[in-house]
Amino acid sequence: MNSRKLLPLTALLAAALTASAAFAQLKLPEGANGAGGARGTGLGAPVPRSAEPPAATPPSGAPSPSPSPSPSPSSSPSSSASPTGDTAEMQEAARLAAMGWLLLLDRRDWGTAWDTAAAMFRASVPLPAWMDGIPKARAPLGALIERTPVEAVYKRKLEGRPEGDYVTLVFRSRFDAKPDVQELVTTVREPDGRWRVTGYSTR
Repeated sequence: MNSRKLLPLTALLAAALTASAAFAQLKLPEGANGAGGARGTGLGAPVPRSAEPPAATPPSGAPSPSPSPSPSPSSSPSSSASPTGDTAEMQEAARLAAMGWLLLLDRRDWGTAWDTAAAMFRASVPLPAWMDGIPKARAPLGALIERTPVEAVYKRKLEGRPEGDYVTLVFRSRFDAKPDVQELVTTVREPDGRWRVTGYSTR
């Protein structure tokens, strides 16, 4: 009787083991569909790692940054105060004419000084008035010791004179009776191209 009861129990155990083995073969490997699955199994695509976000790009139409502008060169300071070539030549010619004319005054050659002055000078200062006035103006100075040109100014217009080429020269002169005198001589370039004196004064 005992052997009959054991036979069905043995058959049941064998059937249970067979079912367990079959179930183990069908069971998916651990992690195939779980949260920690990192390996593919062939039953489904592997879960991809989250991709790194692409680099940010400026929106369409946004201005691209421009390089800092290079500093503009600062303006060269102003130009030299020296006269231009033509003006310098005129000033030099006027200086020579004025120096020659002043030598006539130093020699008291009043008549020649008037004769060699510019036409507008002779028209505005008659010879008698000149011969009377210039000796009185020069007598208090005494004899010339030295004379130095210190300034020359070129102008196209002078008050009360027609437009033309004028150079006014300033000389620092030393006389035996008056050691510090400024002589002002105005010259004009006449139609023949020569420079002649058209004004004289002292201060």
